[in-house]
Amino acid sequence: MGILLQNGKLLELESGELLAREVLIEGNQITRIAERIEAAGHETVNLNGHVIVPGFFDMHVHLRDPGFEYKETIETGTQAAAKGGFTTVACMPNTRPVLDKPELLRYVYEKSQAVGFARVYPYGAITKGERGEELTDMDALKEAGAIGFTDDGIGVQNAGMMRSAMERAKELGLPIVIHAEDESLSGKGCMNEGEVSKRLGLPGIPGVAESVHVARDALLAELTGAHLHVCHISDASAVDVVRWAKRRGIRVTAEVTPHHLLLTDEGIDGTDANWKVNPPLRTEKDRQACLEGLLDGTIDMIATDHAPHSEEEKKRAFQVAPFGFVGLETAFPLLYTELVEKAKLLSLHQLVQKMTAAPAAIFGVPGGRVVEGGVADLTVIDLQQERVIDPAEFASKGRNTPFAGWKAKGWPVLTICNGRVTHNEL
Repeated sequence: MGILLQNGKLLELESGELLAREVLIEGNQITRIAERIEAAGHETVNLNGHVIVPGFFDMHVHLRDPGFEYKETIETGTQAAAKGGFTTVACMPNTRPVLDKPELLRYVYEKSQAVGFARVYPYGAITKGERGEELTDMDALKEAGAIGFTDDGIGVQNAGMMRSAMERAKELGLPIVIHAEDESLSGKGCMNEGEVSKRLGLPGIPGVAESVHVARDALLAELTGAHLHVCHISDASAVDVVRWAKRRGIRVTAEVTPHHLLLTDEGIDGTDANWKVNPPLRTEKDRQACLEGLLDGTIDMIATDHAPHSEEEKKRAFQVAPFGFVGLETAFPLLYTELVEKAKLLSLHQLVQKMTAAPAAIFGVPGGRVVEGGVADLTVIDLQQERVIDPAEFASKGRNTPFAGWKAKGWPVLTICNGRVTHNEL
């Protein structure tokens, strides 16, 4: 029995029009979209006038499995994804053990298919153990399903190693996905280097630690012809480098997180490690540069860098607590509320495009559009519903967010992944 979605408004990604449409799902496909569909024998779902969009993509999440299941599991992480309207996520390899062998990628695939609430694509590590000393067997990792290669959480410090990685990735047709951080510049920093870090007496991470690596790797991408994807861009100069590289014809793409679009280091008091993230929250100038980059196409997509930690870990002193925020369940409502409703910087369809069609096209994976014959991945949004963000209500094991207590509108109320209802609050 299929699913017939009635009384919904389908968002047209190019024009932004909201069209009264019914959607018929049979198996894992969208088989018909029309103003009126007669389909006896199917389950009908009344959408109450809510908005139908493609299922969201998050190309940067930490599911923590294997090895850190006390922080998150594939089951809880994908449940959080579905609750946030995401149907596709790509998980980072900095697990224990690191995802540097084919059998470990197969483990992620098999477990996500068995217990997951979203489609999961794993990245393979660039270097064995993410130690930066020896390349992984990239051919074998691609064969096992790697969607790209990254040592996320650590910047590859050796330029020669990165060049070799790019040459191999180019041959395999997969992107190199970078955590841009020059450790000789970042040192033992725990927040952005600037006026706030000086006032608090905390060691800082300068923005140049990011932009230097982005510049180095952009030039290596030009040399090798590889596709370079820059994770969680946060620094104004790094945005400028990506803009320059694109104008030069280098194959570079970039993502930005909700927190780097909405927050700055001015919110940090040095006592609450729920404000500690890497790359760190930076200045208002950097935040504005990220917004400008998103608006002018320098930054291609939005990704959460969902990084759950235990409450005990985040209660440690700011300087020694782990970096990271959770973000899957709050990303769309926060961005819709702050950038579409309040600031009016983005339209609804522009925001959705940055979270759906853009990442799908760049990474070459199914989904990103609601079309006849397409995969049945979609999300239904209640644009009028307003809630206060309460971490106690998260499906994720992680509660580590600086957005607790914020009011946000535009909550996902129905998520369908591969034809299966994975979240339902209708």
